[in-house]
Amino acid sequence: MTIGVLKEPAPETRVSLLPEHLATLKKWNVNVCIESNAGATAFANDDKYTEAGATIQSRAEILQSSDIILSINTPDKSEIENLQSKIVLGVYQPLFTAQVMKDWATKGLTVFSMDMLPRTTRAQSMDILSSQANIAGYKAVLTAANLFPKYFPMFMTAAGSVPPAKMLILGAGVAGLQAIATAKRLGAVVEVFDTRPAVKEEVMSLGAKFVEVEGAADASKAGGYAVEQTAEFLERQKAKIAEAVAKADIVITTAQIPGKKAPVLITTAMMEAMKNGSVIIDLAAATGGNTELTKTDETVIHNGVSIVGNSYLASTMPSDASKLYGKNVLNFLQLIITKEGAINLNFEDDLVKGTCVVHGGVITNDRVNAIING
Repeated sequence: MTIGVLKEPAPETRVSLLPEHLATLKKWNVNVCIESNAGATAFANDDKYTEAGATIQSRAEILQSSDIILSINTPDKSEIENLQSKIVLGVYQPLFTAQVMKDWATKGLTVFSMDMLPRTTRAQSMDILSSQANIAGYKAVLTAANLFPKYFPMFMTAAGSVPPAKMLILGAGVAGLQAIATAKRLGAVVEVFDTRPAVKEEVMSLGAKFVEVEGAADASKAGGYAVEQTAEFLERQKAKIAEAVAKADIVITTAQIPGKKAPVLITTAMMEAMKNGSVIIDLAAATGGNTELTKTDETVIHNGVSIVGNSYLASTMPSDASKLYGKNVLNFLQLIITKEGAINLNFEDDLVKGTCVVHGGVITNDRVNAIING
């Protein structure tokens, strides 16, 4: 059995597997083929893969000879045409690309999308959303620090004192919690808002203040995600956020709802109340953004406030991002590959079933089917 790793299209810098991951696959009697220069932007050259036991091949050869194809991003439409009976694994956002998945189903391939993995305790070692969000939260703070025209920590100097930066983080998921920890290490004063009261203890344990709004909808059964809220709650939330945004020097937003446009939490009016030189890092840019002015992969400056739309900060740390992603993938592959190197698609396993989007010529995921069928 052969696994093929494709080179990702620019500006993606990550790769599905690093040379250090190949030893595990060799133990399973799996051959690994790497597209030439697939790991170059993650600082893993072809020689390193060869030393680890991989074969370097062209893209066409990998697409033809591999049983399982690893590609973080969606392969070209023309390539999908010729992948009948093969398994493709990556991060395909099927809740936003349902029609693409419908088209793929007609091609006879099997598709696993790692962002659909059920978020259970057993799945933690395979959770690519968490491993990549951790990096995004860290880099969001560093990106803000580079743009912010003042110090983060408080300084007492002979020339006078400098107050600490005030940071507001909207969303205390994995990215938000890492942002808190990083901002505190840099000396900022941090406030955090989240609709889930259950995260208050975690936020406070990291040294941040938790901003509470009464009457949030129960998110305990949403698998760690945010849920849609009532109109009354949204009004109270808006007022609280407006008050906190006006005081903040830096805002990091992380709020997303699976399969839906990201909620707009910061209005233009709120941003116009911020101080000149303030910075907003919007990690939800790819799904519409948490501000009214966010643009994906762009920095917008409005009334002296920089709004950075970046949902791909993990790719700015390609070595560690690929290391963690590859380990997540290996942990998942052991569910569908036997130790003898044979493919075993056990759809009785909730993780295998939940992650599979296309199999046997049909869409197998209920949430994706619901979107397609309206």
